[in-house]
Amino acid sequence: MNKRPPDLAGASPLSGTYTSATLLERLQQLHPQVIDLSLGRMERLLAALGHPEEKLPPIVHVAGTNGKGSLIAFLRAIAEAMGKKAHVYTSPHLVDFHERVVLAGEGGGKPIPEADLVKCLARAEEANGGELITLFEITTAAAMVAFSEAPADLLLLETGLGGRLDATNVVEKPLLTVIMPISIDHVSFLGDTIEKIAAEKAGILKPGVPCIVGRQPPEALKVIERRAAEIGAPLHVAGRDWNVFEQHQRLVFQTESVLLDLSLPRLVGQHQVENAGAAIAAASLIFGEELTAPALEAGLANAKWPARLERLAPGALYDHVDEGTEIWLDGGHNAAGGSAVALALAEMDEKAPAPLQLIWGMMEGKEAEAFLAPFKGLIERIYTVPIPDEHNSFEPGVLVDIATQEGFEAVATDGLIEALERAQADAGDTARILICGSLYLAGHAMRYHRGSRA
Repeated sequence: MNKRPPDLAGASPLSGTYTSATLLERLQQLHPQVIDLSLGRMERLLAALGHPEEKLPPIVHVAGTNGKGSLIAFLRAIAEAMGKKAHVYTSPHLVDFHERVVLAGEGGGKPIPEADLVKCLARAEEANGGELITLFEITTAAAMVAFSEAPADLLLLETGLGGRLDATNVVEKPLLTVIMPISIDHVSFLGDTIEKIAAEKAGILKPGVPCIVGRQPPEALKVIERRAAEIGAPLHVAGRDWNVFEQHQRLVFQTESVLLDLSLPRLVGQHQVENAGAAIAAASLIFGEELTAPALEAGLANAKWPARLERLAPGALYDHVDEGTEIWLDGGHNAAGGSAVALALAEMDEKAPAPLQLIWGMMEGKEAEAFLAPFKGLIERIYTVPIPDEHNSFEPGVLVDIATQEGFEAVATDGLIEALERAQADAGDTARILICGSLYLAGHAMRYHRGSRA
């Protein structure tokens, strides 16, 4: 294994006081930001740390293209409604780096204190001994150290990218795996077909460990079923072994032996009904007869997952629009994400019509045309923005060209505030404004909204 480049080889382990921003900056100095899917580096580092991955609470390991975070939010809320304690590992973060590591506690989990995360990262840095390792890998190892030393009933573990070679896939025997809906994304790392991507996601399947499978394209399901048959992993498949749908403003979950009539989830959109269904199926296997309808009701009502078609509460962004205008935020960035949000907004418009304006920024490498296509006939105008501090984001002018070619009216702006003010002025009345296209843009919007203008 090669050492760090000479300019960083002498870097000392993390020490001192950090905010999330300065901690992330330091980690980016220490480790390559490129993605390099492999398990060898993680296995070496975890061995040097005394194998914290072998001392974790029961694990629910979650992969998929869309819906992973929402499913985890539902599962966490259900578990906490039952009085259970759940650790959570997700990525990327929206505002603060330590959001990625949530430690279980009385009254619900909370992000690990920054000082404690620094200590775990310093231990991982020292154990790594200056070898090359990615930012996600060192963070995952540090999180496993933290999780291994804090009591919990459950660890909800989200893959970072793919599954088979993802840094989280060092867990040999999880309690349960979940594969959420798969679509085209990250083609340079996972493959350019649904089948290739599904094969990577199916890499989290383990012999004898049941897997909840969210609603899939037929070609993805075939790949998952073939891998499950090869290793002996029992599948519980949406549309076959369980089903979920909305009926009369209620959520209905059904198996051969169970029929549940529940309130709709707090998270908005038909896609969240599907995500909630996968969470109910997972909770049924995790908790068995201990699971109750009141716990499910509480979980659906209390689940929080920021920037997933979230209507923003009062805050700094509303200083730039008229009273009565709605500001919504969503971090979806692929074709399936665009379809889900567009469908939810169309349903919203039927119930409460309002002129819809889109503020759009996106990272290069994403299929911008495919994300935008589902919004045809739904929005009045697009305002394109750069994503601050992200050098690999599309220039606003490039996004205008893409939108224009797709038949939209689009305007380039210098940033989020200009886009908000122009959208409001052009609407001429109360409006519905969606900020979308990237979790990085969503994080920037959230930071501003909470009062940090940096």
